[in-house]
Amino acid sequence: MNYKEILYSEQGPVAFITLNNPTKINALSKLMVSEITDLLKIISSNESIKVVIIKAEGKHFCAGHYLPEMTGQGVKEYREIFHDCTAMMELLHEIPQPVIAQVQGVATAAGCQLVAWCDLAVAEEGARFATPGVKIGLFCTTPGVAIVRCVGRKAAMEMLLTGRFYPAQEAKDLGLVNMVVPADALAGETEKLAMKIAEASRMTLAIGKRAFYAQVDKTDSGAYDIAGSVMAMNLCTEDAGAGIEAFLEKKTPAWKNR
Repeated sequence: MNYKEILYSEQGPVAFITLNNPTKINALSKLMVSEITDLLKIISSNESIKVVIIKAEGKHFCAGHYLPEMTGQGVKEYREIFHDCTAMMELLHEIPQPVIAQVQGVATAAGCQLVAWCDLAVAEEGARFATPGVKIGLFCTTPGVAIVRCVGRKAAMEMLLTGRFYPAQEAKDLGLVNMVVPADALAGETEKLAMKIAEASRMTLAIGKRAFYAQVDKTDSGAYDIAGSVMAMNLCTEDAGAGIEAFLEKKTPAWKNR
């Protein structure tokens, strides 16, 4: 995989995507977005991978879009930038594997969006989160889509309107991240979480993730219609049968991903 702005590695059932342009604070350039998109498509069909961790080189996670690419052009070109970034973000939900953001330093604008759109997020104690576009005349409208789905309307509007930095613990209290850990424990705790998730059947994880996003914005009755149908289907899989049998017999299940 000959990528220029990201790195890829695997450790057992866990895949690592590393944002690798620290001199530009790992900004989401058009090239980086296209490379992440390509890699996510490859990972989605890799049946040996159960969980994905997105992390970053350098002091900071991601500063959002690469602003030099967002000047001197027209609406068509700008729409293409946001279309491509949106497609990449949507892939994070569409791939079967849960995706965890591992965050150090700052995650701002579309970088904050990336954290919010991952399924889970672990941050080091010094991490900070912001949508500061309002301060430069470019309201963080697309990041707002992801953030409001994590923290609710009032908190999201405050974040978007003020552009202030939120320390890691406040971000956790709002629901933007799941865990806050010491900086020297960030990688280890993120990988520990990934490996805990990877104990499950890949098929079961995929079924659950897909159903979660299918029902989450539905009405109560619509959500239960989806959830009930999915659980009935899930029960008919070989892994569910093996898992229930192993539980009743107090054994460790052997997953077959079918």
